[in-house]
Amino acid sequence: MSSLSDHGARVRRLAGVLAEQGCDAFLASSPITMGFLHGFHEGGGERFVALAVNRDGRHCLVCPGLSATQARRAGIQDVRPWNDGEDPMDRVRELAEEWSLRTAVIAVEDDMRADALLALQKALPAALFQPARSVLAEFMGRKEPWEVDRLRRAGRIADAAYEALLGWIRPGLTEREVAAGIEREMTERGGGPGFCIVAAGANGAEPHHLNDDTVLREGDVVVLDFGCSVDRYPSDITRTVCLGKASDEAKRVYDAVYRAHLAGREAARLGAPCQEVDRAARRVIEQAGYGEWFMHRTGHGIGLRGHEDPYMVEGNETPLAVGHCFSVEPGVYLPGRFGVRVENIVTMEEGGCVSLNAEPPEALPELPV
Repeated sequence: MSSLSDHGARVRRLAGVLAEQGCDAFLASSPITMGFLHGFHEGGGERFVALAVNRDGRHCLVCPGLSATQARRAGIQDVRPWNDGEDPMDRVRELAEEWSLRTAVIAVEDDMRADALLALQKALPAALFQPARSVLAEFMGRKEPWEVDRLRRAGRIADAAYEALLGWIRPGLTEREVAAGIEREMTERGGGPGFCIVAAGANGAEPHHLNDDTVLREGDVVVLDFGCSVDRYPSDITRTVCLGKASDEAKRVYDAVYRAHLAGREAARLGAPCQEVDRAARRVIEQAGYGEWFMHRTGHGIGLRGHEDPYMVEGNETPLAVGHCFSVEPGVYLPGRFGVRVENIVTMEEGGCVSLNAEPPEALPELPV
């Protein structure tokens, strides 16, 4: 598969995964999955919408009537619209009768609304509904070369934005101002919508800090976690810097996190369980005496969703395979003081783990003030 428009090949590939996993059908309800499968990126909001695919490769869309034209424009030939005031489950029951799904095993993606799933269970009480996570992990988890290319391009834009940032970040700016500047740097380089976390000083001990009007000060360790998108595929990097001279402890923590990052990447080998990446990174931080303050997984898969399978976490024995793309982002967070995180996105190739980002600094950058 080399083209974004090759929807037929994707549907056939999904059908094969369904057959392998013993599922009779799959229901996609998110714009992300429906868009990937067939170019239909329109969500239903509070209205029921589902793209159904069975193990024979047949597919159809049950959608609100107001979306029918857009669906057909996306190339979906079997569109079954329903209008406000009608029960969309009537269309579902008709489809179930045609495809023999009344007692089937039906996989539904995590994004499906609870009210939609409850309605499906009521409409098809003899069917077995199960999470589609393993289906999607196999179907969308291993990226095609054109997907990796988009992730790499998005990563290069984030890298360039970081290099530009080093020339203007300074004490006196607020977290919100720095975040706006990073987003501007990415936009000017062609990056699409993304995100940006700027966590200065004690705020850096909050891994998912919400930017506020905290003013950056000389001596602050600042965690910068950001990314943009290219053709819907995102980047996600984290860099940590110090404004002025860093304390000895900040340097020690950075050194431990940096070495943990490299250890995680070294453990990312074809066939290795995902948990080995987490174990390798965590081992370094624990040996440095900071294990208590590394409280999250080492990485997450990335694709059309910023966070998706495979996850680099204890208990995940999924073997790494060609096409897997994921973050390696160990961190240490000292409450009330500062935090450090180092993150690159990597991909698995025949030769092993390859970074999609420029290499992070080996030592904590001390920026002139």
